[in-house]
Amino acid sequence: MERSQKFFTVTAIVVTVVSAVLLVVYLQRRHPTTLQGAVTLQDSDTRKQLPIAGVEVTAVDGVANGPVNTDSSGYFKLRLQQRLLKTRPIILQFRHPDYHPLDVKDVVGDKLYVVHMVPLARKEESIGNQPAVTVGNIRVRYSTKALRSVNIGSAVKTFQVENVGNIPCKGQTPCSPDGKWKAAMASASLDAGPGNEFHNARVSCIAGPCAFTKIESDDFTEGGRTISASARNWSDTATFLMEAEVSHPMVSPIDHQSYPVIFGQALNFTLPPAVEGVSIEADLAGETIIFPLGPELILSWANCNARVNRDQTRVYRCELKRGYRFKG
Repeated sequence: MERSQKFFTVTAIVVTVVSAVLLVVYLQRRHPTTLQGAVTLQDSDTRKQLPIAGVEVTAVDGVANGPVNTDSSGYFKLRLQQRLLKTRPIILQFRHPDYHPLDVKDVVGDKLYVVHMVPLARKEESIGNQPAVTVGNIRVRYSTKALRSVNIGSAVKTFQVENVGNIPCKGQTPCSPDGKWKAAMASASLDAGPGNEFHNARVSCIAGPCAFTKIESDDFTEGGRTISASARNWSDTATFLMEAEVSHPMVSPIDHQSYPVIFGQALNFTLPPAVEGVSIEADLAGETIIFPLGPELILSWANCNARVNRDQTRVYRCELKRGYRFKG
C-alpha cells in the first residue's frame, strides 16, 4: 500500500514538472504583443533611403488592432490582438498615396521590421510640358534669444583729495606709503540706476601732483549697478576722474544662418532648441525668395516634417514636390 502511494506521488510530481517545462517552452515561443519597424525610401544609396511618414501599416487576417501610421522618422508600432507563436507566417501591408503598394510576407519574431517603398513618380519630373523648376542656393534662417548688454550711455564723475604737501606724518594716519609724509583720503561712487550696470569702469588722477597719489580700492573694476573708488594723496591737492559705460541687460534675438544637406530629392537640417522664425531662403527659378516655415511647415515646393530628439533639438526634412528639382 505504501509503495503504491509513493508511486502515485512520484508520478504526480513528474507530471507536474514536465507540464511546467512544456508551459515555459510554449510561452517562450510566443511573440511579444507588438511588432516594431521602420519604412524608408527604396534606393541603392543608403544616404537617400529617407524615412517615409504617413504610411498606413496593416496586418492581414485581423491579427492586429487596426492599421497604424508611420511617424516622421518612418517608425511604426503595430499592436497584435493576441500573442502569436514565433515563426508564424504574417503578411504586413504598407500603403501610401505617393508610393507603390507593398505587401511583405514574413514571420512573427523578435526583430525589427525594416521595409523600403518605391515612389510612384520621381519628384523632379516636369508637369505636363512645363520644365521642372530649379531650387538652389538654399539657406536655413532662424533666430535664438540670448541675454545681451546694450550700451545706453556713459557716466563721468570727478572728485578731489585735498592735502598740503611736505608735512611730516609723525605717525598720524593716513601717511604716504613709506610713512614719511602726511596724506589725505577721499572716495566717490556712481549709481547706474535700476536695471542697469556699469562696464569698463576706470579711475585716474588727472590734475595735481599725480605722481604722489595712489588708487586705494579697485572695486569699481568689477562693475555692477554701483561702483566706488578711493584714493590716497600725500602731496598737494589732486583731482581724480571716474568713468564707466552704462549697459542695460535685455533678452534679444540673434539671427543665424545654416546650410541643409541634400540627399536625392530631400534636404535635411537640424536646429537647436527654442529657435524662432524658422524660414528657408532659396533661389527659385533664378529669384531669391524667403519662405517662412511656420508651425505647419508649409512650403510651396516641398513637403516638410520635423521630429524632436531627446535633447530637444529638432530634425527637419523637406522632400521636393513634383515639378521641382534641386540645382545641380
